[in-house]
Amino acid sequence: MAATSRGRYWEDFEVGQTLVTPKRTVTSTDIVNFACLSGDFNEVHTNWEYAKTTPFGEPIAHGPLVYAIMGGLQYASGVNDGTLLALLQVDKWRMLAPVKHGDTLHMESTVIEKKESSKPDRGMVKFRRRVMKHDGTAVQEMETSLLYRRRAAAPAD
Repeated sequence: MAATSRGRYWEDFEVGQTLVTPKRTVTSTDIVNFACLSGDFNEVHTNWEYAKTTPFGEPIAHGPLVYAIMGGLQYASGVNDGTLLALLQVDKWRMLAPVKHGDTLHMESTVIEKKESSKPDRGMVKFRRRVMKHDGTAVQEMETSLLYRRRAAAPAD
C-alpha cells in the first residue's frame, strides 16, 4: 500500500494560484553555519566590524542561504510532500534586498505556467517565487520550474 501524501499533484495547481508558506526567522547562527557549510567567508557575511562600514551596517545572509531557506519553507508547507519529482530550472533569480539576523521570511509562489510531460505520470509547474520579509519587503524573486507527479488515470470501463 502506498503512503498517503499531503502534497499537491500536477492537477492540483492552477495558473494564477498563489501559495504562501509558513514563516521562519533568520539568525546569526544560520549565517555563520552557511558560511562554514559553503566555505563562503566573505566579510560582508562574517565580519561585524567590516559590515559596519557597508550600507548594510551588519552581516547579511548569503543569497544562496536565503534560497536554501526558501526550499525549507516550501517543504514545511507540505506542497511537495510525496509529489515533487525534480527541480528543473531556475530563471531570473534576483536579489532585491538584504536579509539580516532577526528578519522573518516567508515565500509566495504564484503558478505562471503548467505543461504536461511526454510521460503521463508527471507534469511541469512553473512558479514566480517571491521571498518576503516580515515588513512586506521582497528580498528575492525568481521563476522556478518543478516536476510533479500526476494522479494515476482511472482504468477504462
